[in-house]
Amino acid sequence: MPKRHAVVAGAGIGGLTAAIALHRRGWHVTVCERAPEPPATGAGIGLAPNALRALDTIGVDAARAAGSAVPTTMGLRRSDGQWLTRAGTADMAARYGMPPIAVPRPAFTAALAAVLPPEALRYGTAVTAVDDAAGRPTIRTAVGQDFPADLVVAADGIHSPLRRAYFPAHPGLHYIGETAWRTIVDAPDLRIPAMSETWGRGERFGVTPLSDGRFYLYATAVVPAGTRSADPRAELRHRFGSWHDPIPALLDRVRRLDPTDVLQNDLYDLAAPLPSLHHGRIAWLGDAAHAMTPNLGQGGCQAIEDAVVLAHLLPAGDSADSTDSVPAALAAYTAARRDRTDAVRVRARRVGRLGALRNPLAVAARDLAVRATPARLALRGMDDLFNGFRLPA
Repeated sequence: MPKRHAVVAGAGIGGLTAAIALHRRGWHVTVCERAPEPPATGAGIGLAPNALRALDTIGVDAARAAGSAVPTTMGLRRSDGQWLTRAGTADMAARYGMPPIAVPRPAFTAALAAVLPPEALRYGTAVTAVDDAAGRPTIRTAVGQDFPADLVVAADGIHSPLRRAYFPAHPGLHYIGETAWRTIVDAPDLRIPAMSETWGRGERFGVTPLSDGRFYLYATAVVPAGTRSADPRAELRHRFGSWHDPIPALLDRVRRLDPTDVLQNDLYDLAAPLPSLHHGRIAWLGDAAHAMTPNLGQGGCQAIEDAVVLAHLLPAGDSADSTDSVPAALAAYTAARRDRTDAVRVRARRVGRLGALRNPLAVAARDLAVRATPARLALRGMDDLFNGFRLPA
């Protein structure tokens, strides 16, 4: 029996995870990526216990593959440095079976790509359309090469052309009113053991330890869409240079970087859930399916869950199946993933609204409420996220 063929549009974390999961299910996989080569620079990504558990089911050890750092403490702070809430990662490991880890995104995507056969990866090959009029899709690419397939995985990102093509009536993306800066700095001498996010008035700053003494920094501010500074490093110093230690010291390290190493993106999420996460033999996952704000750190984690559940529900790629079970498997995928991912999308938006408050009275009330919540209750509030990954029966 010839193997079933899956074409994955997009070599991000969700697309690569889907390719690995399908490859290990016996599928022949082709990954088409618009970029000419794998990313050499970028920011970090946090992998929560739900994502780590999903990766484990397909034999991927993220910490071993990409290196990781496990902070001793995680929590929220005020701009003067006072902790609003914090929890030890040992407590998280005891509750969820493992602590969250943080990895450099380029290293993690490289580790995922290395699991696949080299011939599976086609960089510089943007998917432009899917012709499924005859029932079996044919993928059209910008380089003029077509791929017939039994399955198309649309992992083509937040601005997904395939989503727009197949759901033209959907309202699309919603600007949440904030922009975000992200970068990685080398600062092994600072020895910062905590992963923290600091909330001010309409501004936030996050510090996440990575492997090799590096730190993933991110910041957000409430500004009109498209707002840009000629010097992002100076902008960060202006906004956050007077905040608590070690933020000023970390921003000093940003000065030594090329300005292009500071990534800035306006923050969007999907304005409404898609009516379905599949159409015929096409399945959407990750940002293409349910773009969400980064406030819960679950965007990449939910993409990983999507990929693993999708492959689990599909028939084995080399099975002798007398019936066409792929469409039914994709309907089951929508049923398994749509409600969970949309609930996370809505929750992330709500948390973001709290972090973006600017009115002094509202900020004071928010901070007081967070401080008054016992750490054990705050941790329990993450149960549905961190324990929510399940493979359907």
